[in-house]
Amino acid sequence: MRIQPVVEMESDIYSFEPANNGAGPLWCHGSTIIARTDDTVYVAGLETLPDQKPLHNCRWLLFQNQHDAWELVYRDESGRTREPSPVALLGNGDLLVTANPTLTQPGEYGGPAEPTVFRFDTQNIETKCTRELPVWKDQPRFTEHSYRTIVADSEHNEVLYIQNVGMDVAHMSLLELGEKWTGVGHIRWPYADEYQQPQPLRLCYPNVIMHDRSVHFLGVSDIVEPIEEWKHAKYEITGREWDYVFRRLFYAYTPDIKDQSFVQWLEIVNLDATAGHVWNNDIWLSLDGTVHLIWCEASMDARLREQFFLNQDLMYCLKYMTIRDGEVQTCQTLKQICEQEDGRRPQSARFHILSDGTLIILASFVPNTPTSDQVVAYCLAEVPTEATDLNWVDVLFSCPFSGTFLTNTVRGGSAPSDIIDVVGMSPNKRHTVGYARIRVGLVR
Repeated sequence: MRIQPVVEMESDIYSFEPANNGAGPLWCHGSTIIARTDDTVYVAGLETLPDQKPLHNCRWLLFQNQHDAWELVYRDESGRTREPSPVALLGNGDLLVTANPTLTQPGEYGGPAEPTVFRFDTQNIETKCTRELPVWKDQPRFTEHSYRTIVADSEHNEVLYIQNVGMDVAHMSLLELGEKWTGVGHIRWPYADEYQQPQPLRLCYPNVIMHDRSVHFLGVSDIVEPIEEWKHAKYEITGREWDYVFRRLFYAYTPDIKDQSFVQWLEIVNLDATAGHVWNNDIWLSLDGTVHLIWCEASMDARLREQFFLNQDLMYCLKYMTIRDGEVQTCQTLKQICEQEDGRRPQSARFHILSDGTLIILASFVPNTPTSDQVVAYCLAEVPTEATDLNWVDVLFSCPFSGTFLTNTVRGGSAPSDIIDVVGMSPNKRHTVGYARIRVGLVR
């Protein structure tokens, strides 16, 4: 079978002024801000409030695309926030937009926040939306740093909302059958007692998938550099007292989010030995219960090589793993390149489910060695039923997005589709969020 992608549309959605608060329009990249229902696409945007000070100096927007034209259909006038607003579609057609409005007064730097969900009827988007408050156990004290996740099971009309509190835990609320929010406890992060200063490994930007209340979670550790020697060396380079590192990747699942706790954490990647970098990209749960994971790795921090890793090569990898009942089944390197090699190195990847159930990967690559005409390349490949080399096919964008990109994922409630809706940062216009539509054909 051969994939035939056609780029049908590329456009700008909106421009923004940087908020300088540590977040941005795609900062929620474990979840998504784009969803498709039939022939309509929705994107949640982020607008900076010029008369407000960080951190709570933004508000969310909602855009709609029909007939290849973008329209602003809602602007939140009621709350100030910091982060973008991931979205979820229910099976009944309702669109949920998450928010985390602050409870502080204007001018206060940080403080308490109130997780909120706005519900829209996509059959009549112009009607007034409803405002809902998820229900939580244990009265968690939320702040503007939500690192929130929202995942939809559109088949069962349910949504799971996850929001971090501090450095050791995340709290969860389940929307049951599209009607009732119920607190379903919390996730406690893995603990690293092997460090010089033992600490919890806060997991952020997770990829989460839910089906019939079975939930699978893939998250990366996001902590201040735990190795004192490396921390001091980085300070000499950057002048910063802190440097957050992403070196350990963890997976956990529960058969029933309402009644059972997550099983013990399974560590997928640990690059502590060489100060490497790992970035979770996506997760998928197939009908037979197999969990599919995909992520990118860089083997070390090149800034530390001269002092700590002399004569070691820097390797870039795109990796793929399958898990069943908590046990690793397969692990495959889909792309690997050494820093001195000519070619493309992997930057990010997303799973996509076609209308016939075929699992494919949309991945972005950047030139591995400096050239005068560097551009990002996007490629598609089908995930084979057996571990074999992938057949990558170029997606011919006129203006490919640089950096993070998000799609109309099934995890966000969008149905399997032969159309991939993509949002990312425009490479040509500063501070502009753009859109592209790819139609995928299969030739057997």
